[in-house]
Amino acid sequence: MSQPESAVADAQAGGRSGQEPLAKLAKRYGLRRAIARPRFPVYVRQLWERRHFILTYATSRNVSKYSNSTLGQLWQVLTPLLNAAIYFLMFGIILGGSKNIDNYPAFLLTGMFVFTYTQRTVTAGAKSISGNLSMIRALHFPRASLPLAYTIQELQQLAISMSVLLVIVVATGEFPTWFWLMIPVVLALQTMFNIGAGLVMARLGASMRDLNQLLPFITRTWLYASGVFFSIQDKVVGSAGLPQWVADVMYLNPAASYIEWMREILIGSHNTQAGHHPPTMVWMSCVFWAVFALGFGFWYFWRAEERYGRG
Repeated sequence: MSQPESAVADAQAGGRSGQEPLAKLAKRYGLRRAIARPRFPVYVRQLWERRHFILTYATSRNVSKYSNSTLGQLWQVLTPLLNAAIYFLMFGIILGGSKNIDNYPAFLLTGMFVFTYTQRTVTAGAKSISGNLSMIRALHFPRASLPLAYTIQELQQLAISMSVLLVIVVATGEFPTWFWLMIPVVLALQTMFNIGAGLVMARLGASMRDLNQLLPFITRTWLYASGVFFSIQDKVVGSAGLPQWVADVMYLNPAASYIEWMREILIGSHNTQAGHHPPTMVWMSCVFWAVFALGFGFWYFWRAEERYGRG
């Protein structure tokens, strides 16, 4: 009789006589549950082994997302552009938000594109588990593959948006500098943050049924607090006359930090604006949130690996 068969026989005998619990029998024969959570290093290795699946899944979702529309993939660029046009009309012209900001179109578009990347990743991450229950219940794979694929999907869309943004920035009077070489660094740090945030939201979205209903209100509040339409430095220190540390605290908002650093790189007039300071707090905040969110997000998601798809 083989080892698993003898384990089953012993378990049945023990169950009838009540002599030895099933857990001890399983440990004695080296058996474990088929869906048991692997150790964290093993889990990361399993994700790496499925990198081709993650990339293919993200790309296929990107292609199919706009397949039924006439303009197709152009909506990846048109959506943030139309949003920016509406916000420029409301905040830049009607409310006069552009008066104290040089090159406000580039300023606004940079904020919109950078924030939209994080906003869409967080929103998609919250639905990545709850929206794929049939796949999760049918196939065995690391569940973190899904929020990772959704982040890669948004990163692919951002690549198109950033190409358009660079053209617009140059068209509005800015010229490429050596600082533009830092763009991939900022986007890499933001992607690290987005992955972690997406993983956290994926676990929360899997257990909180009403989260997707609350997210639009949460992200809209986040949008208004991140300096997308206004300069935090100008409003807080300049107009309001508050001390610099208040602006530094606002830059602890990760979305505000990534937006501000990208503006520092792309818009020369933003650097020479009166009362503006080098973004020491900004880049420190960007690095901190990237490392912390990535590490905590993976750990937090991995801890509930066995529970996804239950119920």
